[in-house]
Amino acid sequence: MTGSTSAGSAFPLLEVRDLSVHHGQLQALHGVSLAVPAGSVHAMIGANGAGKSTLLRTIAGLHRPTSGSVLLGGADITALRPEQRVAAGVVMVPECRRLFPSLTVEENLQVGMASARPGPWTIDAVYELFDWMRDRRAQHAAQLSGGEQQAVALGRALVANPRVLLLDELSLGLAPIVVRQIYALLPRLLSSGVTVLVVEQDVSQALAVASRLHCLLEGRITLAGRPAELTPAQIESAYFGAAGRGRNGGNGSPGGAAGPGMAPTGSPGPRGAGGGR
Repeated sequence: MTGSTSAGSAFPLLEVRDLSVHHGQLQALHGVSLAVPAGSVHAMIGANGAGKSTLLRTIAGLHRPTSGSVLLGGADITALRPEQRVAAGVVMVPECRRLFPSLTVEENLQVGMASARPGPWTIDAVYELFDWMRDRRAQHAAQLSGGEQQAVALGRALVANPRVLLLDELSLGLAPIVVRQIYALLPRLLSSGVTVLVVEQDVSQALAVASRLHCLLEGRITLAGRPAELTPAQIESAYFGAAGRGRNGGNGSPGGAAGPGMAPTGSPGPRGAGGGR
């Protein structure tokens, strides 16, 4: 499976322009803008309530923005329904997997084909990617481990043949070794032409896999850059803000630690939860 895009391309496959989103009276995003080139992995980090999941859900069409726009390949898709965005190539792996527990592995994968685009990713291709899955395709999703469920959720998204794959809290609740195994698949996804935007609770993991990192704080982007160009101090300041740094031992991290999730890869950092994630 090979794609025509490359990580070096500067063309923004996905663009978010001046996006503002409300949950009732609460404003979750304030004029957020970002551009994701084709063939790249962009990571979004931020503390609880920063607006990370709200951003992904708005890109996927599950939340309507108050203002601003979402573009795919230069075309405005802001008015499209979620299933229309899937057909256009924007597919999301939601937080907590959201599988149908009473359906089998294969039936859950078939759900992902409902609005699928033509492309290289088929159920057989997913079985090749996860070699355990074919033999257990008749097993109900409820009987799988958390890591196995995450693999099925990822496979369900892939069979839709996304241009842009949105990953929401991919490592949530999983053992570090499982997280590393899943992230090890990213180069193969990129080679098939998939571009990735991931919300990740483990900042060390985000730094390891991302072409570019963004940090959200209270619904605003406070930091953007290539991981190699960002210092721990910059990430801490953007993650917690000035008030957070003052409350956390003066160095921006709980209890005077090294920073938000700046532990060895696989150790979870602060994660988003609640309505404004």
